Amino acid sequence: MGDKFNPAPIDKHAASPKEAAKADKATHNELQKGLKDTFPASDPVSATQPAPSKHDSDAKKKAGSVESGNKSTRK
Repeated sequence: MGDKFNPAPIDKHAASPKEAAKADKATHNELQKGLKDTFPASDPVSATQPAPSKHDSDAKKKAGSVESGNKSTRK
């Protein structure tokens, strides 16, 4: 009974703390650079790219059909 209960045992599949710290620092540096490059601005810098919306996929399909139509009419 010498060991105490650990509610959060070490995850053997998790990244090492040094690698995690490097990734956090890299992300922080990118955000800082983006903030400096866009200052002053009304919109905050985003760390992630949003997923494409239905509108985006519809517009992409439409653009693809327009491009293929333009290629077939050229002589």
